[in-house]
Amino acid sequence: MAEASTESNEDVSEETEDLEPLEPDDSGTFQQVTNLHIMDSESTKTDAAGAGPDLRKTPASVIIREKATTELSVVMDALICCPQISAQRQVNVYSLLQEIVQQEGELWEHCVQRLVTIASKEMREMLQVEGYVRAEVASDTLVALPRNLSLVRYELQHRLRPLSLAEEFVVITLARLANGNVFEFMPYMGITLATIFTMLRLANEAKMRQVICRAMETFCETVQFYLRHLEGSVYPVMTEEQFAVRLVPRYRYFVTVWLRDDNPEVKLGLIKSLKPMLNLLLPNDGLREQVYDYIPLLLAEYQGRLEALFITQVLRQILEMSVATNTPVPQMQLHTIFTELHVQVCSKAPAQQQYSSQNLTEVVHYFIALARSYPKELMKFFLSQMEKSKEAIRVGTLTLISAVVSAHQPGMNIRTIHLAIRVVKDTLSDTRPKVRMAILCIIGQLALSSFQDRIKGWGLKYVSVQLTLSTYKLAHRRESFYQRNLEEKMVHKVTMDTVRIITSSVSGMTNEFWVRLLCHIMETDHTEETPVCLSLTSLAGRQLHAEDDGEAKATSSRHVDLPVPQKLLARLLVLMSSPYKGEGRGIATLNLLRTLSQSIAPSMADTWELEIPLLVKYLEEHTEFTWNQETWEDKLSQFLRNSLKKTWGSNWSLPLSKELNNQIESFDSPSLEKGFLYRALGFTLATLEADKVEVLLLELLDKTDYSSDFDREGVILCFGLCARGQVKAVLNVLHDFEDRIQASEQSWQIGAGRKDHPWRRETVKGALMVMYSCVASYCHPQMLLTHVDSPITAKIIHHHSSSCQDICLKMAFMKSVVQVTDAVKNIKDLEDFQFSPKTTLTGIIMAIIKAEPTDSLVSPVRTMAMDALSSLSKLKPFYSTEENSDLVDISIHSVISLQPPGENNESIKTLYVNALRALEQLMEGLVQRQLDPKGLQEMVHLLEKWILSEKEWEREKAINLHLHLMQIYVQSVGVCIPLQLGQFGALVGLIAPCTCDSHRRTRLASMDVLSSLLDLHASQTCSSWGASKELELEKCKGDLQGSDMEKIFSASSRIAKVACLQFSCDEVVSLVQKLCENIGAMNLQHDKASVTWIGTFLQMRVKELEDKVAEILGAILVHLPVVDHPGVRRLLIEGILLLAHYHQETVLTSLLRQPLPMESPLTEVWLTVAENLPLARTMLHALMGRLQSRFTPRADATSKADIWRLAAVDPLMTLCTIHLLTEKMDQGDKLLDLFPDLVYTLLLQLSSSQGLEAMSPALKTWRLVHTGTLPEEINLQRITIKSMQLLFRKLNSEPLLRTLEEQGVWTLLESSSTFLQGASLLATLCGQNAEGYRQRLPELVLRGMASEALSYRISSTAVCMEFMSVPILQEKLLKPAALMREKGADREDEALRVLSLRALGNVALGAPKKVRQYRKLLLEKCLCSLRGPVSTSVTAEGLEALAKVLAELREGDVGSAFRAVSERCRAFFDHESELLRLKAFVLFGKLAKVVRISKKHFFKEGVKKAWVPLMLHCQDPCSDAAQACAATMFHCVHFWGWKALESSSDQSDAIAPKDMTRFQITLCSVLTQKKPAVLYSFLLETMTYVKSNLSRIRIAACNLAGIVMKQMSAHYLKKLDFPTLRNSLQELQLDSDPGVRRASLETLKILDTCSHHWLLASP
Repeated sequence: MAEASTESNEDVSEETEDLEPLEPDDSGTFQQVTNLHIMDSESTKTDAAGAGPDLRKTPASVIIREKATTELSVVMDALICCPQISAQRQVNVYSLLQEIVQQEGELWEHCVQRLVTIASKEMREMLQVEGYVRAEVASDTLVALPRNLSLVRYELQHRLRPLSLAEEFVVITLARLANGNVFEFMPYMGITLATIFTMLRLANEAKMRQVICRAMETFCETVQFYLRHLEGSVYPVMTEEQFAVRLVPRYRYFVTVWLRDDNPEVKLGLIKSLKPMLNLLLPNDGLREQVYDYIPLLLAEYQGRLEALFITQVLRQILEMSVATNTPVPQMQLHTIFTELHVQVCSKAPAQQQYSSQNLTEVVHYFIALARSYPKELMKFFLSQMEKSKEAIRVGTLTLISAVVSAHQPGMNIRTIHLAIRVVKDTLSDTRPKVRMAILCIIGQLALSSFQDRIKGWGLKYVSVQLTLSTYKLAHRRESFYQRNLEEKMVHKVTMDTVRIITSSVSGMTNEFWVRLLCHIMETDHTEETPVCLSLTSLAGRQLHAEDDGEAKATSSRHVDLPVPQKLLARLLVLMSSPYKGEGRGIATLNLLRTLSQSIAPSMADTWELEIPLLVKYLEEHTEFTWNQETWEDKLSQFLRNSLKKTWGSNWSLPLSKELNNQIESFDSPSLEKGFLYRALGFTLATLEADKVEVLLLELLDKTDYSSDFDREGVILCFGLCARGQVKAVLNVLHDFEDRIQASEQSWQIGAGRKDHPWRRETVKGALMVMYSCVASYCHPQMLLTHVDSPITAKIIHHHSSSCQDICLKMAFMKSVVQVTDAVKNIKDLEDFQFSPKTTLTGIIMAIIKAEPTDSLVSPVRTMAMDALSSLSKLKPFYSTEENSDLVDISIHSVISLQPPGENNESIKTLYVNALRALEQLMEGLVQRQLDPKGLQEMVHLLEKWILSEKEWEREKAINLHLHLMQIYVQSVGVCIPLQLGQFGALVGLIAPCTCDSHRRTRLASMDVLSSLLDLHASQTCSSWGASKELELEKCKGDLQGSDMEKIFSASSRIAKVACLQFSCDEVVSLVQKLCENIGAMNLQHDKASVTWIGTFLQMRVKELEDKVAEILGAILVHLPVVDHPGVRRLLIEGILLLAHYHQETVLTSLLRQPLPMESPLTEVWLTVAENLPLARTMLHALMGRLQSRFTPRADATSKADIWRLAAVDPLMTLCTIHLLTEKMDQGDKLLDLFPDLVYTLLLQLSSSQGLEAMSPALKTWRLVHTGTLPEEINLQRITIKSMQLLFRKLNSEPLLRTLEEQGVWTLLESSSTFLQGASLLATLCGQNAEGYRQRLPELVLRGMASEALSYRISSTAVCMEFMSVPILQEKLLKPAALMREKGADREDEALRVLSLRALGNVALGAPKKVRQYRKLLLEKCLCSLRGPVSTSVTAEGLEALAKVLAELREGDVGSAFRAVSERCRAFFDHESELLRLKAFVLFGKLAKVVRISKKHFFKEGVKKAWVPLMLHCQDPCSDAAQACAATMFHCVHFWGWKALESSSDQSDAIAPKDMTRFQITLCSVLTQKKPAVLYSFLLETMTYVKSNLSRIRIAACNLAGIVMKQMSAHYLKKLDFPTLRNSLQELQLDSDPGVRRASLETLKILDTCSHHWLLASP
């Protein structure tokens, strides 16, 4: 603990000495406690730093306390001497010290002295927030030192010096010390009070004044305790009088000086301190007068802000002592006291005063005491106050008088009451409500306080007047004056209470008061009649049981004063109709009626004696919350009927009917009383004669306000009840009334002259319709059958049809129809009764329902209309099936389309619920007429479009209706009639998606529908349906109640699994079809639920659905295009893939029969297939099979799969599918295993489509017919080529792709004219890159060559032709191809023969070693192509093939074919076809190379024969042919055997014209020398070519002829026919080619020269 700082005063040395540190003891306890406390302090700092609590904290404090029990002083000393700590720890130390000093044990005096000094110093320091707390605990510590009281008192009184303002806590601690040590402190009380008194003038601060006031309050309470226990004091100090004398100056100073302080807290503390001070002052007679002198000062404080309650308590304390000691307050002060206290009662207390009600109670008690001591003065004061007209003053004064009257004080005398009544009488004329209530309360208090005689006359009269006045004002109140009406109700209630008090307390009631009470019952309609009835019952009982003659005569006279019995009975019946109004007036009224039974109707008295107790018992057994109004009215009506039976045959009921009729106007509408009056009037009229009834009914119809629903319904009920006994009279009255109102159009406004209720035409018509129906409801059954068609129903239809048909009229019409039909139905033994107006009524009702808005519900019209239809449906003739459907459809549309009302709209919600209920009843009633599967399906079909609605409220209502329908069906039919085939699946498929609806109630209702369907199906099919399945469905239903959509979908899937086992295959198909139909109709959740169910059923039943796959797949494919959400489409497609996995051929055929162009959903199916690589490969293989099936003969189907596999499909769709799969499959998969088959299949397909590309085909499929042309890019050629391109790209061989593009393979394949060329190129490239498929390619080629289709054989042959040149493939193709070509080379088809020959030729290229083995076959087949009339292409290919074969043969291998080859070859030298000439020249050159010794002579002759054509065709217009010819000619030069020729020949392929001329000249010169005859033949042969078709050949012939003629000898020149030659050459002068003309001219010149030389040489 911190050492106190030294002060600059005289006690500095003393304090310093006291605060010196103590020496610690040798035991170590001092140090231990010190350390523990330091640890505790550090723990506190750690806590403040946020490091968490220290586990050593609690044990430290506990250990210190334990040490204190054995070494109290040492521990205390250690705590005092603790080093400097925080303020909070100082507080904790003081708390520990307080506990320690209260323990038993010896305390060191110096230790206590030190503690007192330090604590005193702490509480005297400057007080702040923390310091104030520290000062409080220091003060508490000083007070807690009872064994060292002298040290503490000395220290405190040492600090309390006269004429010096002590510290706050010094005064507080002294007061607490005195209060805790009364007898020990009492010797010093006087000096303490005296010292404090010297401080009063110095205490200017509010805080110090409050402290002194609290201290004085404590000192005074201490003195009172001391005086009460004076005998226990060891040394009495002062008497009570001495104390009182010492207190007087302080009391005076407090009241005169400090009470004027502006601080309210100071005033409050001062007033509270006055109470114990007055307890010491007032008992002293001498000082009491002085206290009275200061009463005005206290009264003046009422005007301030101080709580009035505390001032009143002080004043009451003074007054009570004044009364007790009989020491009156001075008269001059009474008026002031009356006035100030009266103001407290009459004025409104300030809002800031919290104890205003307690203050008012204190003031009232004060006035009661004043009335006992100063009655005359007080009443005089009251009278003066009543003279003032202010209502608050009068009410307050009367309230005080009432309190005075009600106070049972022993000192209250008759004189005081008399004076009070006098004051009251002076205010009887005041009509203000509060004043009247106050006067009534006083009258009641006088009656209760045994002053009954004082109120007779004026009091009873005033009560009677107030009863009449308040009742009248309430009956004629205005709604706008709410406050005034409320006040009047209070007046009436107080009046009633006063009446009850008077009648129970006052004897000898006057006749006037009795009459007034009866008149009150008869003439008012207020509900508070219970007290009056009780009073009348009590009074009547007294009168009827009076024993003395005087009272009997009075009773007799009072009987005369009763009202008319029928009027009184009618009034009492009305009061009894609402028995619990007015504090239960029913029982009181019944008792009054029983009491007055002899006076009202003696004939009914016996009946009333029996029945009234039963009615009373019923009311006593119930309360206003448990009773039933209808039951009570039935009992009351029965009571009336039983009573009226006693007057049968008399006219007693007629006045009663009139009274009931008259009282109807006395009540507002609606009211229970008025409703009962209508009912009672109906019962009463039923007992009268017909003529009297008609008059009263017409009067009732005339005065009824038809615009009031209540009055209208009341009149209708009255007419119905009256019809029980007077049906004809009622119908006559209605007919007369109709005649009257139809007299003129304006007669509908019969009440136009009356301003109270003008009628509306439609309102009256509506009322008349319901009146007729109500008559039907209540009249006798036999009478009903007579009148139901006409006039009752006819009139109802007439009034409806002749009106504007507003809502009220429609409702009245519906109500009438229901009442009439119900009345007819309730008749027993109807037999064959036909309700003929049924058709007309139905048509009207249907039109009304259709006219109702479907987007809002504002009236119960449609509900009532459906109720009417339900009632009509039960009457004959019954509705037909079509009529039932129309009724339900219209009704469903009218109700389900309505949006549910809001939560706060209770009225619309009620209409909504009633409409649904009416629709359910209508459907139930109609379905009962057709309880079979067809009828069920018809109803479900009507609900289907609403079950599939996008609006959740429509779905919910539709599902609930479906559930209701199923419940009815199951209960009514059960297992009797099984459902139709497929119906069960369709019903389940319709409801299944709703198990995942977003609306919880819809999900649960759907679950209930499914349960009903499953139960029904299980019972009808006798299938297993155990408890485990029921339990699983219950669990699923529980999951559906949550909001987690994952759990909801999981539960729906589990439901599907449970239900799946109950389905046959046909039912599965119908389920899937229905689920697919519903996709897209609602929202995404329903679509997901649908596909979840489809997937679940397919997974569980796919193996069993082989015969149903096509139907299921068809349903999915048809509806797949309308599915928008990708997730839903994905699930449907997975279902298709699942079917494809087990039933591939069926699924594939169905998919391929879809129309082109391929729609996006179908494309997505194939894309999904492409994602599944194994399935995609399987599908590709199957698709190839579909294309390849066209290449082979059609086989017979041996299984269902074969049927679907062999079914006709569009090849274009197949190709599109292959293209799509190939494109979308994994790019990393090269499809090496499928590549050769795919490419070859596509190639064959492309060969078959050549010539068909001009237009796109019109496709026909199994389901749809595509009549338009397809897009340009969708045709067989392009799709096939694109697919082939994709396949080659998958090989990832850039060189191959580049080669294909560079060589234009794809372009060649597109055209039919170049297709074979493209195929050959493609085959060549494939053969060169056939690393992964060498084994497969020959097999495919051979299969194609064996095909019956020509195009396939051609294409295969073209491929084979190229493969023959590939060494890798020739081994497998050679022999089979050769054998096939043996057949194929003779075929008539040109292309095939060409390719066959080319293939034979390629054998030499691909397998030269095998050529000799097959030389005969090859030579023969090639020579065949050169014989006969064959095409140029075939011949050319034959020549080329021979050239290839001869290149691999030797001379001996050719054999006898050599001659034929040579001859056939020379035959084509002059052929018009350039190709044949080319091939012939090449072949002849090959022969020249083959010739050896054996054939040399023969070939030499052939060369001579071919030499002229060879020389001429070296100038062939075809450059290739010319080059080939030149090459061949030079190859044959050596056959001449002349070196000169061989040396002059140029071995190059290309020869210039000059060189050719030179060679020709050389040849001719040699021939002239050695073979002139040959030269001569050459000339003749050459001249034959001048007529060639080729201009260049003609030129060459002319040139060659000129050369020959120049070299020819004269011998041979003379043999020439010059004229013929000249003519031939001259003809060439006319040639169109100038070159020919020039060449012929030159030759002519040579010819002329030769001719001239010949002439010269001739003899």
